[in-house]
Amino acid sequence: MGGRRIALYRAGAGGPPVVLLPGAGLIGLEYDNLLQGAAELTTAVTYDRAGTGWSDPVTLPRSAAEVAEELRCTLAAAGIPGPYVLAGHSLGAVYARRFAQLHPADVAGLLFIDPGHEDILRFLPPAVVALNEQLKPTWDALPDLTPEQLDASRQALSQLYSQWPDDIRSPLVEHRLEHWRTGIAEGRNLEGEVYAELAAAGPLPDVPLIVLTAADKNPFWVQHMPADLLEPAHAGIHALHAAIAASVPRGEQRLIAGASHQYLHVQQPAPVLAALRDLLDRVRDRGGR
Repeated sequence: MGGRRIALYRAGAGGPPVVLLPGAGLIGLEYDNLLQGAAELTTAVTYDRAGTGWSDPVTLPRSAAEVAEELRCTLAAAGIPGPYVLAGHSLGAVYARRFAQLHPADVAGLLFIDPGHEDILRFLPPAVVALNEQLKPTWDALPDLTPEQLDASRQALSQLYSQWPDDIRSPLVEHRLEHWRTGIAEGRNLEGEVYAELAAAGPLPDVPLIVLTAADKNPFWVQHMPADLLEPAHAGIHALHAAIAASVPRGEQRLIAGASHQYLHVQQPAPVLAALRDLLDRVRDRGGR
């Protein structure tokens, strides 16, 4: 799109293709476990959005429509025809939703992995909303990581991705450490412009949808939120995801134990792959490719 080079990772064969959309601050290689697992079922693809990973740089943040059009052009250039099962994680689920709004005929099914949504404040108690606003950091004022912080992060990420092949894990970890501010930049316009963009664009198409909800407590909330607010805060997120699933005729929510928001796909890949398998079965039962 626009002459940019986009890093795309492809495995498997058949259809409909599964397309994995990374969350903010994450890149395609961090979904290699899902890529290889989904490749046993069909054509599987993940990628680095422009401005992230090994794709060409671009000014961040961007509109959801721009990201969706970039993905559509990338898939076309790679010769991967739709309709697709889009599997988006966190911010990736937001972009998958925008793709589905813009190009419903190109979408066979949707998997939202702990997604964000513009209605989140309606589902949280007022005290949680107020505290969450207070806890937001001043992103521009964040200092660079110290050598000690870099070493600790390197060890944590190396352990997190210990099952990844050596030739993937090392460059992935070093890239994350070098470009840790990218996720901040990419998500800066989420709560304002992007959520407004999606809210104004209408409903999702009538395709099978599974919403996966991380059932473990949010580590940031656990660290900073009073204990009496934790339960209602997480109950609000669970209710929000149930409402997203209920917004389409063939929607379903699944709670995933043993997983938190950012790394659900690493901590619990089996239920993610099971959801993809179920979506593919439902699409194929209705005559999809």
